[in-house]
Amino acid sequence: MKKEKGLNFFEKYLTVWVLACIGLGILLGKMAPGIALRLDAMSVYQVSIPIAICLFFMMYPIMVKIDFGKVITAAKTPKPVAMTLIINWAIKPFTMYLISTLFLGYFFKGFLPGTEIIKTGQEVELWRSYISGAILLGIAPCTAMVLMWSYLAKGNDGLTLIMVAINSLTMLFLYAPLGGFLLGFNAMPIPWKTILFSVTIYVGLPLATGYLSRKLILKRKGLEWFNEKFLHVLTPVSIAALLVTLVLMFSFKGEIIINNPLTIVWIAVPLFIQTVFIFVLGYFLFSRVLKLSYHDAAPASMIGASNHFEVAIATSATLFGLSSGAALATVVGVLIEVPVMLMLVAICKRSCHMFRGCELELPQCKKSKYLREQEAAAG
Repeated sequence: MKKEKGLNFFEKYLTVWVLACIGLGILLGKMAPGIALRLDAMSVYQVSIPIAICLFFMMYPIMVKIDFGKVITAAKTPKPVAMTLIINWAIKPFTMYLISTLFLGYFFKGFLPGTEIIKTGQEVELWRSYISGAILLGIAPCTAMVLMWSYLAKGNDGLTLIMVAINSLTMLFLYAPLGGFLLGFNAMPIPWKTILFSVTIYVGLPLATGYLSRKLILKRKGLEWFNEKFLHVLTPVSIAALLVTLVLMFSFKGEIIINNPLTIVWIAVPLFIQTVFIFVLGYFLFSRVLKLSYHDAAPASMIGASNHFEVAIATSATLFGLSSGAALATVVGVLIEVPVMLMLVAICKRSCHMFRGCELELPQCKKSKYLREQEAAAG
């Protein structure tokens, strides 16, 4: 019997690693505050070279997994793809802006005092920086670990891959203009050239490199070697690169966290509410209205609920600086991503009997299937 695939060592304990990196970063900031500053000073067009290298290795393992040849089959399943695109680009960015502004700009504003100097040299309130980070998370739909969430929820892996590919391509065209639009509403300075440059570097370059290297490897080594050997070695690289970046980030933010230990909590509250709201909207409302099968509804809903935190971290660090409040907010997104998404996977599996076409071998599914068969026989 084939052993069921699960989260790898890094992904399973991602929250633990993030917490460890927070502690290590704070310690580094106290013991050697100049190290991260010197690394960040090695930059070209406001892009730190060491950080750019780390962030590239975050993105490349994700992009190389995508089989873009399957995008053409999306026409056969237009409903879940259309639902995902509408949620990701027409709803989610704006609800993130509204929810984060409501909580961080009003309810929790009194708990988030102070200002900071961002990369452009301008002084802004910290709460505005945190909202900016939340916005960058809201406009970055997940194109990586959602494949794992779909697998754990027994979703349609083929459809998930198609949606990942389409969202990766869509992000190239919509991420920068949508981000600039919403950041402008937040009264933050908008360096358009830097936005376009960062999206090109952190999405476009890994996307192109991933596509070309995948094509070359498959041609020379074959699909089995690619899946069993290459990806097996490459998969932990993305998380490892992320963790190195987090150490540098928190070496800057250590003093703020020590002085304001509840800052992480205040930022996490709207991010959690946004994630759950988008999931409920997609899974329990849109999917039911569109009469999607469970195996399509689960991944289509989770891809909108989860965030592409690597892109958000990369963009926030490039736009506002590695030590900015915006960068910290995106890191909080990483902190809550795994436990919240695992919770949503559990909700999917507990409620799968509410959808048609559920093939899970769970008690509630068997009972639901039996009742449907009885109704069909009676009819």
